[in-house]
Amino acid sequence: MKAALITFPGSNRERDMRLALTKVNGGKPPVDVWHGDSVLPEGIDLIVLPGGFSYGDYLRCGAMAAHSPIMREVKKRAEAGVRVLAVCNGFQIACEAGLLPGTLMTNASLKFICKDVNLRVETTASEFTKKYRKGQTIRVPVAHHDGNYTLGADDVKRLEDNDQIAFRYADPLGTVSPETNLNGSVGNIAGIYNAKKTVLGLMPHPEDATDPVCGGLDGMGLFESIAESLS
Repeated sequence: MKAALITFPGSNRERDMRLALTKVNGGKPPVDVWHGDSVLPEGIDLIVLPGGFSYGDYLRCGAMAAHSPIMREVKKRAEAGVRVLAVCNGFQIACEAGLLPGTLMTNASLKFICKDVNLRVETTASEFTKKYRKGQTIRVPVAHHDGNYTLGADDVKRLEDNDQIAFRYADPLGTVSPETNLNGSVGNIAGIYNAKKTVLGLMPHPEDATDPVCGGLDGMGLFESIAESLS
């Protein structure tokens, strides 16, 4: 697998993401790409947009980063079928760039949320989640102020009908309810795919659940799924 890791001014999870990708890729690290670059290396299998506060989250989160020079190439490669993993601020950027539907608004509590949360795996019919079980509950961290996923009711139904919902916020037993919706996201949605399931965006941080010393290994299934699919 040949991965490219995009870094923006204000990214702060790129090192964590690099460690996770390197771990599942036989010690081979991703190629580092700066937001001001205009091209990606040839042969890239996976593009990763990491978490952080790109451009200081001015205007809307991800709005400025979506117009970085490198994003023109990211969108071009994504349209050609290259896989894209967009986490937290990366998810915001992907939505702003039109790679995924919807937008991420301020948390319903109006507060920054930093804690471990439970996610229910909604589908395993994906190169990103095939190592999990459908309905499995995993526990990973979140750290965001603007994670309230917002989309119209008709579009949400379209996501459901097309099996494009990847994860929902849930309790440890996998029950989805208003009480487990930590940020106000429509339908408790924590992560979604594009129509072809080649782009995955999610607010939680699976890269920070890939080492027992740091709290758990529940995020490894995602990275192992990607590595197995693209190797």
